Amino acid sequence: MTFGNYIRQTRSNLCEKDKKYSLRQTAQRIGVEPAYLSKIERDEVAPPSEATICKLAQDLSIDADVLLAMAGKVSKELQDIIKQRPQLFAELIRQLKNAPDKAVLRVVREIRDGDW
Repeated sequence: MTFGNYIRQTRSNLCEKDKKYSLRQTAQRIGVEPAYLSKIERDEVAPPSEATICKLAQDLSIDADVLLAMAGKVSKELQDIIKQRPQLFAELIRQLKNAPDKAVLRVVREIRDGDW
């Protein structure tokens, strides 16, 4: 599923229950023109800036990191973290690439709950 398709599907599903998620109203809340949001949803333009993606994620109750990844982007916050130790994070990501979700979750829990 493409970035635009995902946005359109998510927004349309929300709009079925609540008309405040119309294209026009959603565009207004995130600070873009409705025509531009429509082009994003139809994948006629590249995904918007990180700031706009984050506003859209918040408005549609989507995890911003997931939406940024779908757009082929990484948040400034994560970029800053990776830049501190690029070799280590690159190796970690490569090692986790084919790991099952339960293994990744185990690593996350170990780091989060570990006593350093």
